[in-house]
Amino acid sequence: LEAMGAEMEVREEAGPGEPMADIRIRGTADLTGLRVPEEWIPSIIDELPLVAVAAAACSGTTEIRGAGELRVKESDRIRTTVRMLEAAGVPVRELEDGFLVDGGGSVRAGVFDSDGDHRIAMSSAVLAMMADGHSTVNGTECVATSFPSFLSLLEELSPEAVERGAERR
Repeated sequence: LEAMGAEMEVREEAGPGEPMADIRIRGTADLTGLRVPEEWIPSIIDELPLVAVAAAACSGTTEIRGAGELRVKESDRIRTTVRMLEAAGVPVRELEDGFLVDGGGSVRAGVFDSDGDHRIAMSSAVLAMMADGHSTVNGTECVATSFPSFLSLLEELSPEAVERGAERR
């Protein structure tokens, strides 16, 4: 997100298991697409669907390559990420090992299907909150796999977006 131009503050915390941090991001309309360096891919592989959502808000094109591992996650995350963006009217092109996202346009309300994948469900919920009207995210029960409180926290962070119509099923 910093490479796209977001203003961020990261406070790392010690904890059991994976590294943790509190992250504050200041909203800006000046995000720019980028070519994600392939050496970054292993450390952000699980976050790439959310990077694609951020790319929808960027001006220009975001290119993600070298992420073929996404094809063998809980779902084919390349295909499900592309379908998610297409459902929102975001120009996107599927590649064998990634995707290209042409951002900067409007995000259209739609119906998003998680395909049983918790990361796609969470990314779809964020994308739905960016949309211009009522959206539905189907299959959100899988979010409990990794972040059971995600949807309620998202509602707390942006109640106006929920009022606008980001519905979960």
